[in-house]
Amino acid sequence: MPEATTVRDLTITPVEGGVTAPKGFRSAALHCGIKAKANALDLTVIAADVTASAAGLFTTNLAQAAPVLVSKQHLARTGGTARAIVVNSGCANACTGDQGMSDAKRMASDVAAALACDPSEVLVASTGVIGVNLKMERVSPGIGGAVAALARGKGSETARAIMTTDPFPKEYAVTVQTARGTFTVGGTAKGSGMIEPNMATMLGFLTTDAKVSPALLDRALRESGRDTFNAITVDGECSTNDSLFALASGASGVTVDEEFYPALSEAFLAVSRELALGIVRGGEGATKLISIEVRDARSIDDARQVARTIANSPLVKTAVHGADPNWGRIVAAAGRSGVKFDVQRATVHVGKILLFENGLPHDDAAPRAAEHLKGKEIQIEVNLGTGGHQSATIWTCDLSAEYVRINGEYRT
Repeated sequence: MPEATTVRDLTITPVEGGVTAPKGFRSAALHCGIKAKANALDLTVIAADVTASAAGLFTTNLAQAAPVLVSKQHLARTGGTARAIVVNSGCANACTGDQGMSDAKRMASDVAAALACDPSEVLVASTGVIGVNLKMERVSPGIGGAVAALARGKGSETARAIMTTDPFPKEYAVTVQTARGTFTVGGTAKGSGMIEPNMATMLGFLTTDAKVSPALLDRALRESGRDTFNAITVDGECSTNDSLFALASGASGVTVDEEFYPALSEAFLAVSRELALGIVRGGEGATKLISIEVRDARSIDDARQVARTIANSPLVKTAVHGADPNWGRIVAAAGRSGVKFDVQRATVHVGKILLFENGLPHDDAAPRAAEHLKGKEIQIEVNLGTGGHQSATIWTCDLSAEYVRINGEYRT
């Protein structure tokens, strides 16, 4: 586990516990029968002990799944509060018509009845195969069983229950020591394929025991997500079910206001970054984590657009997989990104090794760059040569034959 760090006079320390590390949260997970494999966890409930501030980010895909639509409605209805999140894996409940909406609402109602709260205080998320209806005769009893088993210390079960093609669970938590006291932020996320965030193609859940207004919580979620969950891509595909939720219980007694907002922001960034990079490391068929930094852009948005274009290039991703220092593919992707790019002034570095400068290659450096590309963590840096002062980083992974196998067999 990473060591404690000090940022802006804050001491941020990694801790165990994931999404239930903060005070005031419990969770439980079980196998209710959505997934065919016996005992595979496929349902989880995350609950706050009292009504919590809540915020959410959702897919920008216009084909939005029923749980996305229901959760949006609930956040709007409550003005940003919630008691619980219910999540199933193995079935996306997307493109399922009126029955899908009814099922998503019933999931919320079942949790609400068990917790004695209003259904609008329950957020819903689903992940799995699109176009398949939930087996509510299994889900409803499962919800009852999960609520009855709610407890602290079960964050790792929740992390496993939300997985689909993920090769490993993803959870992380930190404590933040401030002049006002100590609070905790925890989280878990899933994502492996269909990863092109805008919002992120994933499910993610963050919790904190700080006392935060819904407005500030929403701001922290959006700002931390911009440079983490929205700065990753596996395959350029945007899902129907992307959801990222945050809940704040206030159980630590530490109040986050405008003055203390940086403390919450840094904690959200720390947890979100770890989870987001875990999604890329666990990308379908991935063998390498690739960071693409673009500099010298006229705006941060321009830098992000170029970095994302390079990150989503199948030619770049396959070259990295094969340890081929093909700088031409990087230059070509940058040049077609739609952002100002001066090829006569641009530079390309791979692993800090200069491969292209002022319109000409440095092919003598290719063998050293190839050695870097054989590693597990790859750095690509592009200077646009436009005299700008903005930069951005996007993380992605390589593209392998295993990605094709996984997605060729996903439904069958």
